[in-house]
Amino acid sequence: MRAVTVYRLDSDSHTGYHARYPIGAVLELRKYERVDNHKELLRMARRLFALDAAGAVQIVIDDPARRTYLPEMLLGQGGR
Repeated sequence: MRAVTVYRLDSDSHTGYHARYPIGAVLELRKYERVDNHKELLRMARRLFALDAAGAVQIVIDDPARRTYLPEMLLGQGGR
């Protein structure tokens, strides 16, 4: 099980950069990596966190290369 952070992009900042604000997380329950894992998680995050179709474009998820594991998973494996 892996937690993937969901962000909302803020393009109204005066710096010219997009600011990412964490708004939640989705859980990936697949044990093996598939071709469309990232795309399916993004679709699920947009369904859960977007208020409308225009707001769905501003929803992004964490990079799939970064692994974020839940603490319960590490405790079950002997780590703390």
